[in-house]
Amino acid sequence: MIIFLPTQPLISMLEFFKNILHSIRPPKGDNPSEPQVFWRGVFYGLLALSLFVTFLAGYFWRTGLSPFLMGGATMLIGFVGFWVLRFLGAIAHSTLNNLLRYIPTFVFSLILGTIAIFSLAKEMRFGWPANVLNDSIVISMLSFGAFAGSLLVLIKGKGKYKFIHIGLIAMSIVLVFMSVKWLSNEGDDPYPISFEQTAAPLLSSNGIDNPGLPGDFGVSYFTYGNGTDIRREEYANVKYKTETVDATKIITDWKGKKAKWRKRYWGFGNDAFPINGRVWMPEGDGTFPIILVVHGNHGMEHHSDPGYAYLGELWASRGFIAVSVDENFINGTWSGDFRGKEMPARGWLLLKHLEQWKSWSEDASHELYKKADLDNVMLVGHSRGGEAMPIAATYNKLSHFPDDANVEFDFNFGIKGVAAIAPTDMRYFRRLNLKDINYFSLQGSYDSDEASFFGLRQYQRVSYTENSDNFSAGAYVHLANHGQFNSIWGRRDAGYPFGWFLNTGPMMSGEDQRQIAKVYLGAYAEILLHGDASYKSLFKNAAVGKDWFPDELMINNYKDANSDILVDFEEDVDLFTTKVVTNTISSNGLKIWREEPLKFRDSDLQGTKVAMIGWDSVATNASYEVNLNDSRDIESISSVLITMARGEYSELNAKGDESKELNFTIKLVDETGNAVQTDISSIKKVAPRIKVKYSKMEAMNGRYGDKWEATMETFEFPTSAFPGIANMENVKQIQLLFNRTKNGMLIIDNIGFSKR
Repeated sequence: MIIFLPTQPLISMLEFFKNILHSIRPPKGDNPSEPQVFWRGVFYGLLALSLFVTFLAGYFWRTGLSPFLMGGATMLIGFVGFWVLRFLGAIAHSTLNNLLRYIPTFVFSLILGTIAIFSLAKEMRFGWPANVLNDSIVISMLSFGAFAGSLLVLIKGKGKYKFIHIGLIAMSIVLVFMSVKWLSNEGDDPYPISFEQTAAPLLSSNGIDNPGLPGDFGVSYFTYGNGTDIRREEYANVKYKTETVDATKIITDWKGKKAKWRKRYWGFGNDAFPINGRVWMPEGDGTFPIILVVHGNHGMEHHSDPGYAYLGELWASRGFIAVSVDENFINGTWSGDFRGKEMPARGWLLLKHLEQWKSWSEDASHELYKKADLDNVMLVGHSRGGEAMPIAATYNKLSHFPDDANVEFDFNFGIKGVAAIAPTDMRYFRRLNLKDINYFSLQGSYDSDEASFFGLRQYQRVSYTENSDNFSAGAYVHLANHGQFNSIWGRRDAGYPFGWFLNTGPMMSGEDQRQIAKVYLGAYAEILLHGDASYKSLFKNAAVGKDWFPDELMINNYKDANSDILVDFEEDVDLFTTKVVTNTISSNGLKIWREEPLKFRDSDLQGTKVAMIGWDSVATNASYEVNLNDSRDIESISSVLITMARGEYSELNAKGDESKELNFTIKLVDETGNAVQTDISSIKKVAPRIKVKYSKMEAMNGRYGDKWEATMETFEFPTSAFPGIANMENVKQIQLLFNRTKNGMLIIDNIGFSKR
């Protein structure tokens, strides 16, 4: 049987593709015209641009391989893609010939192919918003194309109007220079704050030492692990070997390419997680409290655990065993992020480290016998590691894993408290409520990774039984970012090339930021593990440690079991009722008065309800009163507590200077009508609203939400500020009189008393 092939259609198709290939080649000839030479130069320029862009996408694609190798591989993809995409563009041009007949196929395919390469690079690594990408494409194509095209014309001597080509070259150089200069510029602070907090008695004046300075102990350093790490020498050659742990039921999302590529990189799966740690040990005899610190979800190939050496050395010098825990193997990577499904493993692994220390401490033959005091433990975490702290504290008291009851727990260590540095919240699907445990969170205003103080949401989920010695606190540090709390993460809270757009100019130095962390986390350890309560006032008002801190604005939140909150706005929507049913609220002359859930800058909820109070004239005798009919144990009351912050001034539609100090009067009235008052600012000033600009490009700031968010602050007014009130039990009214500042907007959360 003979089969006849339809040869003519096949020949026509081959001829079509041949013409397409010919149409996308650079113009050639013995005597090409000036436009032909120009477009040949444009071709070379845009090819170079495409290779450069795809090289950058690979260079910043952290896979554990050489960045130059990755850049070369993606540049090869860019080269092939450039021709393939131009070929497809030429086919599209021929199909739409009636619409595009005035645009040469070569020009159309060249432009379309380059734009497509940029889009490919965006998907690989760049991740820029569409408007930023579009501007970058236009500027880059003009720069590379015009420069190469005009340069080739001048080299070939084809420039009939040389000054035009010289001008295009000059324009291209200027565009590139200005772009590089803008990208390399750190940025500026469009919202500078001039603010000095009311002076407070310094702790150092009472002989209390700076907890951020080294103590009296010598420090030795070593590592422990299973000794088979193929990526890091410090965990391959360890002082003490450990067994691996099976996490298959703890992190069930370890599958697919995430599991495949992680195992290829690390050499193990979730059935053999290592127990790796860096240890700073106080030298000398004795049993020491132990502190574990763990990193967050930084790229797994950029190992994060060395970045807390500054804390480990400090803690060890002050008599604590400090361990920086390695959990890099569950961090995000180019092959996938667990997107919060790994959060149980982050907390569980900390407890497995404590199990290892317990084994050593109970083994009389081991060098670490009785070295670690497992009844005095503090846990510290950064970013997702910060959210892992409540998880670990919760699991520590459970008999079974709440996500799979087939996994039994038997931990029950003496965890005295947890600290969260710039933590995430709600990555884990469970909202954990902590009870009778210390909690502290530290956050920077220029954190473009976690742009809101999510630690305060967990702070709201901590409660205490009466007579507990525990406390919760938060410290918000203006001009601190996310990364510099870890000494190797740096000033840019996003990887390149997105990091080029971040506004890092206003930020404090890494040394200053870590000094703040050392003071607060050193003091926290002294309170929890050495029982030194003299540092507690530092968590109520940073001004008492002014000589220990860099000169930056810090906002404090504080509560403990002695906080007797009378008003918290959580009970109902009635403006006149309070948490205590016998008490009431009244007001006079307010322009704005409402209660509502407090929101973060991105409109997510902060986990508390507040009162919004606004006044626009002192002549109205504006006031807000809490009328007390409850019974109080007066002998134990030591101060009046108010949690508040400045609100959105524009709501008032009133003339005034928001940068000026917001001051008002707090007045106590007893049952006989005797009244005593004091200005808020005489004790502590209300901080200005903190506005931030995360990105140098305004169009990119919308992803973060508003320029500011309400950051509540605790104010404590000692009874000594009201000397005319002989008996606090007889106080029947707490008045806030808005008679010092012409107009203002105030956000109030809690009002109550503190007991001794």
